[in-house]
Parts: sequence; C-alpha cells; structure tokens
Amino acid sequence: MEASANKKIYFLSDFHLGAPNAEASLAREKKIIQFLDEVKSTAAEIFIVGDLFDFWYEYKKVVPKGYVRILGKLAEITDAGIPVHFFVGNHDMWMKDYFQKELNIPVYFEPVPFEFSQKKFLVGHGDGLGPGDHGYKFIKKIFRNKACNWLFGILPPFIGMGIANYFSRRSRAQTGQSNEVFLGEDKEWLIIYCKDILKEQHYNYFIFGHRHLPIDFTLSDPDSHRESRYINLGDWIKYFSYAVFDGVNLELKYYAPNP
Repeated sequence: MEASANKKIYFLSDFHLGAPNAEASLAREKKIIQFLDEVKSTAAEIFIVGDLFDFWYEYKKVVPKGYVRILGKLAEITDAGIPVHFFVGNHDMWMKDYFQKELNIPVYFEPVPFEFSQKKFLVGHGDGLGPGDHGYKFIKKIFRNKACNWLFGILPPFIGMGIANYFSRRSRAQTGQSNEVFLGEDKEWLIIYCKDILKEQHYNYFIFGHRHLPIDFTLSDPDSHRESRYINLGDWIKYFSYAVFDGVNLELKYYAPNP
C-alpha cells in the first residue's frame, strides 16, 4: 500500500464505549463518528487498535446491546471500499466472527507487521507485551482459554454482562491514574518490548494503544543505527488522540471537532 498526502493511514484506539455510563459513552461515540466522517475522504486505510468497547462478548446468537452508530459507520466505511483493521484489546478480547461477517473487518489478536510506502510498521494493542505485569498475563491466558470462553458463554447474557461490567469498572479504578504517567524509557514495558524486537528486525514505526497516554518516542536500532519510533495512540476518553501517516511522515495528533 502506498500512502500519500491525499490518501492517508489513520490509527486510533481506546474508545472504551460503554464507560463510564450510557450518556458519556454516547457523547464520545458521536465525537468518534464525526472524526471518521471528516477523514474518510482522505483515508486509504483505518486501524482501530483495541478497546473499542469497554466490554464485548459475542454469544452465539447475541451481541451486546447498543453501539449501533459506530457499527453502522464502520460498515459504511468498508462498504465504500476503505479497509478497516481491528485489533483486539484487553477489554474486548472475546471477539469471534461478527466483525468479519457483518462489517468486513479483519480482527487481529496479536501484533501484526504491515508495510506502507516502504516503511515497516508493527501494530498491536499492546496489552501483555514486554516484561512484568505477570498477574495480567496469567489472567489473559485464562480469559482466552477456549474452555473458559465457553463456560462464560453458557451464562445468560444478563448475568454474564453484569459480571463483566463489574470487573471492567474495577480495572479502570485500579489503572486509571497510573496509565497517564510516562514511566521513563527503562520502565515503559512497551518501549522495552520494541527494543527487544529491534534486536531481531527493523521497524520504522511501532504503533500501540493500551497505555491511554499519547507517546511519541524515538528508538535507536542497535545493529543498523537507524531510528525507529514508538507511538502510543493515547485514548478517546481524555486526549482524543490519533496518528496519521501520509507516506512520508507519521504524526501524533489531537482531534478538535469542527463546531
């Protein structure tokens, strides 16, 4: 894919639709839709890099209530021939085939390499990567276990969604403040992860979400001495931040809606 000033690649993440309540979520959803409407004429591709929802579980015959505006907008965009990519986050990891079948959107569960205009990108949500956070990594294995997934699925949606929303609120309460502080090069797990990847293979850009803090950090490839950049996309709760690549430059930007 060749990106250009007229056809750009957009990256955004961490909408957490559904949180903290229906009213606030709806206002945020409308703002995201306004952004998508404004960029679709110049979009070559759009990447949604995880945690679109604060919680999502696809029962065999049931999908969570709500979100019709964002789902309809994504369908409109893919129907217009603009590819949309979705990366599963830690809040919406229980994706199955709804996005693929209904919206024509591929769903990724791990970081995936892409190449645009001879620039190499590694894109992923970012949860569970790098050193540390062993408690979450253990829980992630349990949640993604097929048996646990099936057991949750046999619960009536009213009970299952209630349990999930309770734990989702606890997750925000425990991490909401620390996620907004840059920990330094030696303590940021995703920076450490990117450095380890660069020992094996060069990427021009590492694009992640999950941290909720917009970050643009320059990395040095230890072998080739070429520079790479780690971009964290921030969120659409506080920062309304995103990244855009025009074939030459990648910028981290902040959305201010037109009046």
